[in-house]
Amino acid sequence: MSLSEEKRHQKPSNSDAGFTLLEILVVLAILGLLVGLVAPAALRQLGGARVSVAKQSIARIGTVLDMYKLDTGTYPSSDEGLDALVHRPSNAENWNGPYLKNSALPLDPWNHPYIYRSPSEREGKDYDLCSNGPAGKGDAGSGMICNP
Repeated sequence: MSLSEEKRHQKPSNSDAGFTLLEILVVLAILGLLVGLVAPAALRQLGGARVSVAKQSIARIGTVLDMYKLDTGTYPSSDEGLDALVHRPSNAENWNGPYLKNSALPLDPWNHPYIYRSPSEREGKDYDLCSNGPAGKGDAGSGMICNP
């Protein structure tokens, strides 16, 4: 066997295979920077999407409450709450429900029940339908999302 044939049959040396520690560290640093820049923006978008879903759900439930009022003549009282949309209240004459598809009361995007008050505590409104927002607790004005 000639010398050139021997070189062709030899295995490559270990120094040619794989990545160096420095190359791996550089890649990890770049990935860390990307995650640090992108993750906060993505989380802000997610928070904004939940607020938007809460507003849309409040508007949809408001439409259902209007249908209830057309049938019965009044909005459910605070004591009856949103449960009156699923189960017939004892004093509801022309109740034509259930007004919600499933028998469960709706939850806001943070899995908290909506707050319903009738009559409203706000001027010029028939009822209050609110979500406490991401905090899940609080009073009016501190992050609550309510019907317009």
